[in-house]
Amino acid sequence: MNIVLLETAEIDRPLPLNDPRTRHIRKVLCREIGDSFDVGEINGPRGKATVTAIDESGLHFDFKWNQGHTHASLIRLAIGFPRPQTARDVLRDATTLGVAELSFVATTRSDPNYAGSSLWSDGEWRRQTITGAAQAFDTFLPAVHWHERLAEVLDRWSQEGVNAVALDLYDYSSTLAAHLKRNSDTPPNGILIGPERGWDDADRALLQSHHIPRLSLGDRVLRTETAVTVTLGLLHAAAVRA
Repeated sequence: MNIVLLETAEIDRPLPLNDPRTRHIRKVLCREIGDSFDVGEINGPRGKATVTAIDESGLHFDFKWNQGHTHASLIRLAIGFPRPQTARDVLRDATTLGVAELSFVATTRSDPNYAGSSLWSDGEWRRQTITGAAQAFDTFLPAVHWHERLAEVLDRWSQEGVNAVALDLYDYSSTLAAHLKRNSDTPPNGILIGPERGWDDADRALLQSHHIPRLSLGDRVLRTETAVTVTLGLLHAAAVRA
């Protein structure tokens, strides 16, 4: 946790003593009354918080906010529904690396039971993005969707002008690295990754109907969360060069 993130409603009230962030502030950062630490309002500014009191109601703070900053990433990521533990890793790590949107989509081969995980019903998905943002010393969380089918995401991205590519281990026209080199002036800002069982022919036909090229990361078979990390690294590097 490189920055302590607070919801807007938490800024004007004490942070409870049993809150994990309180334990982090006191036990890891070793902050007491009069000490300061880095703080951020979720989807808002960063700044410094100074501990002014510690009592039964929790930790009390004064804040000094910096100028606002903007969400640096415009990248959108859509993934065929993975198992819940993989989704947790993707939510956390993709947020750390920087994405504007994360969509977990139903595809032909994705397991429909994954969408019923408590990850999506008890708010854990958001806690994972907060963990990822705190690691990155950022305050912005991606928009997260998990109720769309692949066709719906493709239609929405088409309407919003997203320049998308898809990863495909078995049926592709080029590698992502080569595609980025050829299109260095206009790198894609949307990436589609299939479910753990891969795209099937119906999914590929749908991608083709939207004129989305299918690309490879290479010959090695990667875990979904690893493919996400590699892909975002390449896209961010391409965006810096563009």
